[in-house]
Amino acid sequence: MIKALPRIRSVDAFRAVTMFLMIFVNDIEDIPNTPQWLHHVADDADGIGLADVIFPAFLFIVGLSIPIALQNRSEGKLNTALYIIKRSVILMFWGFWFTNLETYDDDNAILQSGTWQYLSIGSMFLAFIDYSWIAQAWIKYILQGAGLLLLVFLAKVYRSTDDGQPWLHFTWWGILGLIGWAYLYGALIYHFSGGKLWLQISAWVFFMVYNVLASLGHTDFIYPLYPFIWLAGNGAMQAFTMAGIAVAAFYSYALANNKIGRFNISILIGTVLLGVLGFLISDSTGGISKASETPAWVAICTGICTLVYLVFIFVVDVKGKYNWIKPIEAAGIATLTCFMLPDIFYGWLQTTDLDYPDLIKDGTGGVIRGVVFTFLMVWATALLLKMKIKLKI
Repeated sequence: MIKALPRIRSVDAFRAVTMFLMIFVNDIEDIPNTPQWLHHVADDADGIGLADVIFPAFLFIVGLSIPIALQNRSEGKLNTALYIIKRSVILMFWGFWFTNLETYDDDNAILQSGTWQYLSIGSMFLAFIDYSWIAQAWIKYILQGAGLLLLVFLAKVYRSTDDGQPWLHFTWWGILGLIGWAYLYGALIYHFSGGKLWLQISAWVFFMVYNVLASLGHTDFIYPLYPFIWLAGNGAMQAFTMAGIAVAAFYSYALANNKIGRFNISILIGTVLLGVLGFLISDSTGGISKASETPAWVAICTGICTLVYLVFIFVVDVKGKYNWIKPIEAAGIATLTCFMLPDIFYGWLQTTDLDYPDLIKDGTGGVIRGVVFTFLMVWATALLLKMKIKLKI
């Protein structure tokens, strides 16, 4: 196995910036008269905006983190595999759970959707906070039990607008579920392949090729299985994560063997080739589309993420410039906690008669509001960290 480093700060910095941008682009998504390049392009458009790159970057960072995370576990192969599966299933469950908000029936449910949303996140926190700092085990069990009881209550009172599906039901995996599937495949491949660099690259190439074949209709024979097993899609999510794993393994190899120059040149050439490949196959594989998870989108975003990470390596690891990330560092340390906090606020806001002033609901004012809101969410995460409140799956 390629020996990973105990901690690579460039990954933490990249993760913090990506989470910051994820909260920002989500907050301004529906604000009119803002720069189009900040948003997702239309589902039927052939193009890419900043928001279309953020989720791929997050999946790429999941891959970057896997070698470090698995190296720090001392269990045997079976226990580590079970740990990977457990984390993945929890993410899939919460992805499934929160997608049910999209069909929540406010007219017939006893709770408003906003209330149901922030109570759901509350149950998530009660069940999955890192309780390692609490000495009395019974306190932990009581709080976790309360979280599970709240979850059962919320499942019972849920009502759906879908005909024939009045209760909680599967629609799609959601953001957390897609992360869970990508993590499952990436972590298991890395774990059982012994971290061998050529196998990580081979797995990444496999998912890239599978994504191309799926876009051309050559995998339709297994389409009925997509919503439930296999890749939960067309391989795009797994391709991003395996790309991150491959880059992390290559970086660790280069550091251990004093071949950073070769790493830098290889990454630069690789990003150029991915960009060229993306544009070359665009017309024949559905264009550049996040909504359709097309091969061109996968290739271009992978190239962008790899190049951006190379910049982080240079700035943070080589030059030692990390202090600039301190104001948003919490987003890279307690990332899941930071990801969930905006939804608590949105759920609460939905249950009130409060609204933003018109000045910050449009154009430049809206963008400024998005920046301020994002900083507030990150700083709230930092405050929770000081209080030892952090989600841990």
